[in-house]
Amino acid sequence: MRNRHLLILCLSLVVAGGSLFLYKWLDLGVPLKADNAIQAWTIEARIRFTADRGRPIKLRLAVPVSPPGFGLLDETFVSHGYGLTTAQQGDEREAVWTIRRARGEQELYYQAVAYPKPRDQVGDSRPPRPEQPEFSDAEAAVVENLVQQIRAHSADIATFAAQTLIRLDAGSNSDIDLLLGNDDSDERRAKVATAILATANIAARPVYGFTLRTESRRLDMQTYLEVHNGDRWLLFDPRSAAQGWPRDFLVWSRGQPLVRETDGIRNLRVEFSAAENPYQALAAARQRAAERGSVALQFSLLSLPVQMQMVYRVVLTMPIGALLIVLLRNVVGIKTFGTFAPILIALAFRETRLLNGVLLFVGIISLGLLGRFYLERLKLLLVPRLASILTIVVLMMAALSVLTYQLGIGAGLSVALFPMVILTMTIERMSIGWEEAGPREALQQASGSLLAAALAYLVMTERQVQHVVLAFPELLLIVLALTLAFGRYTGYRLTELKRFRALSA
Repeated sequence: MRNRHLLILCLSLVVAGGSLFLYKWLDLGVPLKADNAIQAWTIEARIRFTADRGRPIKLRLAVPVSPPGFGLLDETFVSHGYGLTTAQQGDEREAVWTIRRARGEQELYYQAVAYPKPRDQVGDSRPPRPEQPEFSDAEAAVVENLVQQIRAHSADIATFAAQTLIRLDAGSNSDIDLLLGNDDSDERRAKVATAILATANIAARPVYGFTLRTESRRLDMQTYLEVHNGDRWLLFDPRSAAQGWPRDFLVWSRGQPLVRETDGIRNLRVEFSAAENPYQALAAARQRAAERGSVALQFSLLSLPVQMQMVYRVVLTMPIGALLIVLLRNVVGIKTFGTFAPILIALAFRETRLLNGVLLFVGIISLGLLGRFYLERLKLLLVPRLASILTIVVLMMAALSVLTYQLGIGAGLSVALFPMVILTMTIERMSIGWEEAGPREALQQASGSLLAAALAYLVMTERQVQHVVLAFPELLLIVLALTLAFGRYTGYRLTELKRFRALSA
C-alpha cells in the first residue's frame, strides 16, 4: 500500500510538472536554451525614499535614450499612485514622478531592456557653443595658466582633452587641489575638465553609465568625459585619460547627474542592478500568453525584479544539487557529512571558484581538526566545545584573509563566504568519526563531501541549468518525484558491487 501511494504521488508530480513544462515550451514558446534568442540586458533602477508628510512630492530622474552600442527594446515604470511623465531634449531624457500626498517609505521602479549592437560611428551634429563657466579670481587664474600649458602641449581637440585630464591627475598640487577641492572622484574630475575645456570653447560633458556584467546584482555608477572634436563625440576616462569606449558600457545619462530634482523627499536611495536574459523568444511567449489570457507567464519568476531573479537563479538550483547528493550517497555509495553540508560548500565555491575553494576547504578543515583534537584533551562538554571550534574557525578565516591579502592573493578574501557553522560541524563530525571508526572512515567522508560539493558546484553554476530552472521552475516537481523515488531504493550501491562480488558468483 505504501509503495502504491508513493508511486501515485511520484507519477502525479511528474505529470503536473511535465505538463506545465510542455505547455510553456511547445505552446507558449518559452525558450528552452539560454542562447535561443537575442541576449539582452534588463537594467533596473530601484528608487527608495521617505516622503515628507504634508508636502507634494516631485522626483526627476534621468533615464537612457539611444545609448551608443545598445538598442532599447522595452521599458517599464512601476509607480502605483504616482503621476508619471517623460521629457526628452536632445541626448537628455528624464522621468518625472509626482504625487500630491504620500506617507512613509516609498518605492519606485524603472526597468529597461537593452541589447548590444554595433556602435554607431556616424558623425553627430555639432553642439552649441559651450557657456563660459564662472570661476573665482583665484580659480580663473589657475585655469588660464592651465589652458596655456595644455595648448602648448597639444595638437588637436582630442590631445587637448587628454592633456587636461593628465594635468588633473598630476598628484599633489595646490592649483589642482584648488579646482578639485576635497573631491577626487571621477565625477568631480569630469566636471572640472568640462569647465576647463569650455574656457577653450571646446564642448564637453560628463557621461554617467554602467559596465554590464553577467549577474550584476548591484551596479556602480561610473563617470566618463565626452568631448566633441568638431565631427563626433569622443569618450575619455577621467582618471587615466585613455580614449575609447569601454566594453559593455551603457550610457545612462549625459551632462547632468542622475537625480535632477527632488521635492518633499528625504533619505533618497537609488540602486541599480542588471541581469542578462534571453529576450526575443521570451517576449514572443509573453505576447502569446497575453493574447490567450494565460497567466502562466504573468506569474513567472522572470516577471520578478532583477535582484530577486538573481537570488532565485541560485536557490532553484539547490534541489538539483540535493538530488545529485542523493544519487551519490544512495546509488553510488559515496560517503559524505550529511546532505546540506556539500550543497552549502558548493554555494561557497560560487564566489571562491572551484580550485581556490577546494584548497581553502582542505586547509581550514585540517587546521580545525588539529584544534579539535587539542580540545578533546580538555574534556569539554559538547556545546562549549562546538562554540570553541566555531571561534577557532572564525579566527583562522580572518587570519587567512589577512595573510592572502598581504601576499597579493585575492582568492583568500572570499574565505569569509564559507559557511562557518557547516565547517564547525564538519570538523566535529570528522573528529568523532576519526575516534569511533578510524582515520580512514573520517577521510573517506571528508573526501566524499568535497567531491560531492565539487560536482554540485559544476551543475549548479551551469548557465543552461540556471536558465531552465528559472524559466521552468515546475521541473523541480520532477526533481522532487525522483528524490522521493530514490528514498525507497534499497539495492546495491555501485561501490558495494566489488565488496559483495563473491556473493553474486
